[in-house]
Amino acid sequence: MGTRHNTRTRTDVTMFRKILIANRGEIALRVIRACREMGIPSIIAHSEADRDSLPVQLADEHICIGPGPSGKSYLNIPNIISAALISGADAIHPGYGFLSENTSFAEICSDVQITFIGPPASVMSIMGDKVDARMTMAEMGLPTLPGTPVLRTLSEAIEAAQEIGFPLMLKAAAGGGGRGIRLVKRPDDFERVFTVAQNEVREAFHDDGLYLECYLERARHIEIQVLVDNFGHGVHLGERNCSCQRRNQKLLEESPSPALPPELRYEMGMKAIRAVQAIGYRNAGTLEFLVDEDNHYYFMEMNTRLQVEHPVTELVTSTDLVKEQIRIAAGLPLHLQQKHIHFHGHAIECRITAEDAELDFRPQTGTIERYLPPGGPGVRVDSHLYAGYHVPPHYDSLLAKLIVWSETREAAIARMQRALDEFIIEGIVTTIPFHQKLLKNEGFIRGETYTSFIEEEADTLGIKTHV
Repeated sequence: MGTRHNTRTRTDVTMFRKILIANRGEIALRVIRACREMGIPSIIAHSEADRDSLPVQLADEHICIGPGPSGKSYLNIPNIISAALISGADAIHPGYGFLSENTSFAEICSDVQITFIGPPASVMSIMGDKVDARMTMAEMGLPTLPGTPVLRTLSEAIEAAQEIGFPLMLKAAAGGGGRGIRLVKRPDDFERVFTVAQNEVREAFHDDGLYLECYLERARHIEIQVLVDNFGHGVHLGERNCSCQRRNQKLLEESPSPALPPELRYEMGMKAIRAVQAIGYRNAGTLEFLVDEDNHYYFMEMNTRLQVEHPVTELVTSTDLVKEQIRIAAGLPLHLQQKHIHFHGHAIECRITAEDAELDFRPQTGTIERYLPPGGPGVRVDSHLYAGYHVPPHYDSLLAKLIVWSETREAAIARMQRALDEFIIEGIVTTIPFHQKLLKNEGFIRGETYTSFIEEEADTLGIKTHV
C-alpha cells in the first residue's frame, strides 16, 4: 500500500475518516477530487494494470487489489473489503459499473460497519431487478409499457411474445450496460435471438432471466436525476436526453432535453421524486423513461448509482452530485429544496472512447503518445488520460467525457464543435471524429434524436457496420 502526505487545508466538515474508491478511470478521479475539496483522505483500490494510472498518482493512498481482469480485482469483494479494513476506511464509494449496484457488496459493507455510499441494499435489490422495479414503480403511479414477468425458458417466452405482439424488446432482468437487450421485429427471429440474449446475460450476470417489453418506434430516452437523504427529504434535478445511442450504449447526453415541453418536464420530475421517496430510496439515483412521439412517457428502469452522464446535470443546476452523495451517506440532511433548484443554460456531454467508428466501433488499445484536452469558458473534461498512459485491454473503452455548457442549446453545440476540434489524443483511435460529425448532423441540431437515430444515420456519421 502506498501513502501520500496530505498537506491540504480542510474546507468542509470531515464526515468520514477515509473513503476507499472501488473503481478506476475518470470516475475514480472524479471522486478523488470531491474528497480532496471536502478534506477527506481518499484511498484508491486498483488493479495491477492500473498501477501507473492517474487516480493512483493523485489519491492520498493506494492499495492493489489484484491482477488486471476485473473479476480478480474490481469485482473481487473480499479483496476490496480487506483493502478498506486494512487502510482504515470507514466508507466506500463504488462509482458506476463494477460493484456499484451489487446488493451483496452493499450488505457486506454494512456487516463490517463500512458505509456504502449509495442506497440501502434492500431498496437496491428491489430496483436492481428490472421486472420488480417496473411493478414497484407502477404501484407508485408511474406508467409502464406492457411487459412480462421474468422468463427463463424458451417455451414460456414464445407464449408471452405472442401475447405482446411484434416488434418487441428482449431485456435482461438483472445487470445493465445494454447487455441482453435485443429488438425482435419478426416471430421467425425470436427463438434465435432469445437464445443468444440468454447466453449473453448468463455469462455477464450469472442470471439468465429475461423479460419482454412492447417496443416503441422513434422513442426518446429521458432520465430524471434524484437525490434523497436519510430523512426522506428529496429533490429531482431535471432531466437528461440520452437518445443518441448505439446498441443501447449512450454516446452523447444533454440537459435539458430539446424536445420536452415544460409541463411534461415538471410532471415527470415530481412523479419520479415522489415515487422513490415512497419506497424509501436514499442517496443519488436515476429513473429512466421512454417518451413517444405524442409525449406519453413510460418508466423503464432505475439506476441506483451515479450515472456516467451526471456532469450535464451538475452544470445546469450548479450542484456537485458526488459531494451530495457523500454528505447523504454521512447522515447529513439534504440542504437542497425543490423550490430552490433552478435550471440554467444547456449542457452537452460527448463520451470519447477508444473505439474506431469506421470499423463498427471496434475497441482499441495502445499508448497515448500525445494528449491535449480543450479549454476555455464552459468546457470541462473528465479524464484519467496523460501522455504515456497505456490503455489496458481489460476494461470499458471510455477515455474521457467532454462536457460543455452555454446559455442556449445552439451556443452549446457551437462550443462543443469548437472543443472537439481542439481535443488531441494521439497514439490510439478514438471516437472524436464520430462526434464531430454527429454535432454537425442536421437532425441532431434540430433536436430530433431518438433511440434508433444513430443506426438510421450511420452512413452520414461515417459508421461502417459490416467490416
